[in-house]
Amino acid sequence: MTNTDDWYAFTNPEDAFDDRLSTAVAAVEAFTPTDQAQRAAQDTILEFVEQNPDALHRSCLDGHFTGSSWVVDHDASSGLILLHTKAKRWLQPGGHADGNARLEAVALREAQEESGIENLEVWSRPIDIDVHVVEDPSASQSSHLHLDVRYLIKAPKGARVQGNHESLALQWITEDQLDDQGLALDDSTKRVARYGFTLAEQLLT
Repeated sequence: MTNTDDWYAFTNPEDAFDDRLSTAVAAVEAFTPTDQAQRAAQDTILEFVEQNPDALHRSCLDGHFTGSSWVVDHDASSGLILLHTKAKRWLQPGGHADGNARLEAVALREAQEESGIENLEVWSRPIDIDVHVVEDPSASQSSHLHLDVRYLIKAPKGARVQGNHESLALQWITEDQLDDQGLALDDSTKRVARYGFTLAEQLLT
């Protein structure tokens, strides 16, 4: 990955792979919570990984790491949400770690795949941490935890959104639209969006 003042972009995806659980744990431990939800999520993740050394993998049926992001446009005026194909809800981009403890690289990979935007860059430090229950009736274990570590990602000027099969639609929204009842964003998504907008305004404007 290339590094410019804590922003990263893929040069070779293999360089961004690390299978050591300790790397993910270090990112969670280094995070400084600013609200009670983040503190609770941090504690839950650290307790979970003590009991589940395979938490980087989906084979850990009780729960596993994911990486997601708040993607902003070049001037931080809008953020990207997608209408998730399975969940049928508007969410931020994100997905499973699948063995990669470099969770910022996971978040960047998922944002690139789900948005189709080229030349995205990720801020190296988490902006939010969340733990939530995922229901999957088709799985052998219908519910499990997502240990979600979240990052800020910036899109280049003139970015073109294309999307893929994981979403029914994609939309840029402003901070004023986070409480739009038509979008019905959950509290977790609104939280990462607000932290993302705040940091992006400091870094990009």
